[in-house]
Amino acid sequence: MSLTRRTLLRALGALALIAAPALHAAEPPAEVRLDWATYNPVSLVLREQGTLERRLAERGIGVRWVQSLGSNKALEFLNAGSLDFGSTAGGAALLGRVNGNPIRTVHVYSQPEWATLVVRGDSPLKSLAELRGKRIAVTRGTDPHIFLLRALATVGLTERDVQLVLLQHADGRTALLRGDVDAWAGLDPLTAGAELEHGARLLYRNPAFNSGGVLNVREAFAAAHPDVVREVLAAYAEARDWALAHPAELTALLAREAKLPEAVVARQLERTRLDTGAVDAALQAQVAAAGEALQAAGVIGAEADIDASLARLFAGADARAVAQAR
Repeated sequence: MSLTRRTLLRALGALALIAAPALHAAEPPAEVRLDWATYNPVSLVLREQGTLERRLAERGIGVRWVQSLGSNKALEFLNAGSLDFGSTAGGAALLGRVNGNPIRTVHVYSQPEWATLVVRGDSPLKSLAELRGKRIAVTRGTDPHIFLLRALATVGLTERDVQLVLLQHADGRTALLRGDVDAWAGLDPLTAGAELEHGARLLYRNPAFNSGGVLNVREAFAAAHPDVVREVLAAYAEARDWALAHPAELTALLAREAKLPEAVVARQLERTRLDTGAVDAALQAQVAAAGEALQAAGVIGAEADIDASLARLFAGADARAVAQAR
């Protein structure tokens, strides 16, 4: 049995616990609304190959695809009820849950190293400790921001020890390349492009400080249509198997959809693990650490109950696993 099949079975086991049994079977939905995003390579395969459409056609259920341009947009669509499934970073999903977005995380589509700390190729900076007092471009509340906070903490620094320059990701890269900031909390594929096209250098990387790429479902949809959620997860597993078996074709597909050179996409995918799937204790610990970092930085209020939000986000998973992993 392949890794993706094993992780699918574990995810389905968790789903059986998440979806509260209804007293009466709900009518099948007319359609299922999912997002596709260039930060979720498996979603591109799923959309391109029509796997889910074929699975649901015999039941008369349609599929509608909506592009998400970032975790914030996916969360916005989920909260508004215009998406049933949305792709986000794990830390962003927790932030949404803290803010009252009624979602549950049911799948891990990738373990990307999409956040790193980046400097120009001619920068004299060689270590994290040298960032004290330096200007760092960052998009607040995102995985690169979480990454920066956790990276600084490894050398006894906080964001109060540096000068944060709050910019959107693309603007942060531009500011770095122009010399307006000393470092940038970067996000792939922008980082890969800065490396290959402008000679930028990764000052610090740590895959464990990235909070994972996760698929979220609206609670109401999961409760009403657990069978459809199972179909979506099974289709994701098929798409993941294909992506793992066809790396060149995946690179070409992502390059086409993201409108980027294949060399840049290949560098991004080198830092992206797709052989995941289960919402396991390790993923939950990553998201918990992201929440703690955001709360320490004031992005999440001190009054927020992080543990309660984690329990709701990961309802159906063994809560003891989270405590043991932390």
